[in-house]
Amino acid sequence: QVQLVESGGGLVQAGGSLRLSCVASGRTSGRYAMGWFRQAPGKEREIVSAINWSGGRTSYADSVKGRFAISRDNAKRTVYLQMNSLKPEDTAVYYCAADPSELLLIVPTSYDYWGQGTQVTVSS
Repeated sequence: QVQLVESGGGLVQAGGSLRLSCVASGRTSGRYAMGWFRQAPGKEREIVSAINWSGGRTSYADSVKGRFAISRDNAKRTVYLQMNSLKPEDTAVYYCAADPSELLLIVPTSYDYWGQGTQVTVSS
């Protein structure tokens, strides 16, 4: 089992920045693909960004390209999501996900492990 704990969410004004972190613990000796997803009230969970095990491949939702950046530090078992130029429509609960794969995974059902989520609220 892998446990994921997100942090870094909060309330920010439009145009501001936040940095989310997700720390993995437990059975983390293998290679894991990681992703960030979000879910707004009344909407389905959607991909925000994903990164493969080595960090050499990343993917972003069109709505966040150029504003968000995903990265990882495997030694620290941590994945980050730097969010800049935030907009009210970025308001959602953000979830970290992990799967024992070296691939780049962008579909929620591909992931075995999920964090509890962290709330991001962007005011206009």
